[in-house]
Amino acid sequence: MSRSEKNGHMTAAVLYGREDVKIERVDIPRLADDEVLVRVEVALTDGTDLKVWKQGGHARMIQPPALFGHELSGIVEEMGKAVNGGVHKGMRVVPANSAPCNRCFYCRKGQPNLCEDLLFNNGAYAEYIRIPGRIVRENMLEIPEGVSFSDAALVEPLACVLRGVHETGIHSGDTVVVIGCGPIGLKFIRILSGRQVRVIALGKRASQMRAAEGLGAVATFDVSEIENPVALVRELTEGGRGSDAVIEAVGQAVTWQWALQMVRKGGTVNLFGGCPQGTEVKLDPAALHYSEITIKSTFHHTPHFFREALATIVRGEIRARDFITGEIPLSELPGVFELMKNRNGELKTAVIP
Repeated sequence: MSRSEKNGHMTAAVLYGREDVKIERVDIPRLADDEVLVRVEVALTDGTDLKVWKQGGHARMIQPPALFGHELSGIVEEMGKAVNGGVHKGMRVVPANSAPCNRCFYCRKGQPNLCEDLLFNNGAYAEYIRIPGRIVRENMLEIPEGVSFSDAALVEPLACVLRGVHETGIHSGDTVVVIGCGPIGLKFIRILSGRQVRVIALGKRASQMRAAEGLGAVATFDVSEIENPVALVRELTEGGRGSDAVIEAVGQAVTWQWALQMVRKGGTVNLFGGCPQGTEVKLDPAALHYSEITIKSTFHHTPHFFREALATIVRGEIRARDFITGEIPLSELPGVFELMKNRNGELKTAVIP
């Protein structure tokens, strides 16, 4: 349906503050010459949007009142007159939620995820979304034939996961602990197990444990039912030495500490889950120094891994049906966030505007 047929208005989710998102009629975004308007086919809920909803915004990503949501796939509806590079009306696309400047100190150092002018874009929970020119040029990909809109909408979070696997230096035959079996932790499990890595998973409820097993974990532990997860995990490693790597995908002081106690000498811990502001974590300096443990923290994605994520989906390594547990119209989005807040075990919900 064209802009004129819609009378210039669309339905969208607007974030106003802490736990305050409303479904409203708003103007369809107007385009600059290098921008694209995408009709949203699928938008996905995720942990970052839940965190932003709870906090009422994010210093770098979104300041309310603002259109909300960042994981999507859709169809090019309109284009600014300066858009080129093979983009055309009707094209099936997956746009990233950010793009680096390629000019600043960090971009020149080959760390575009740390770009000093990283451009973020929100507004996926809507009938249409405006894609800024920089994202159109750097980080909007055509969806190949045979890839569904639901599969393509997983590209952004998968790009973060693939970069985490790469940065942690995990190899076939390694034993890796994944702490946290939400959507991100489960993606790590699926990717690692598919690459012949022995994965031990720690989660919090029976539904997560079943999902982790189904995606390839060789052992799963519900931490709400055990006293000492560190000892249990180490028992499953060669000689009780600990795992080659640990991916912490929760973001709590206690799970950061577990991660450092579960890894072997010379191993790597990736603190992938960001802790709330003001969190303090106690570390054992002797363990870090004498055991030569490497600590990494992987933030966000890059254009390289955004492309690698789409290629991974095309190969069939990741499928939407393993992660999407429900489908709703846009009008039901506020209720879904209330359910997610109470940790009901849902993974991802597909929002169909």
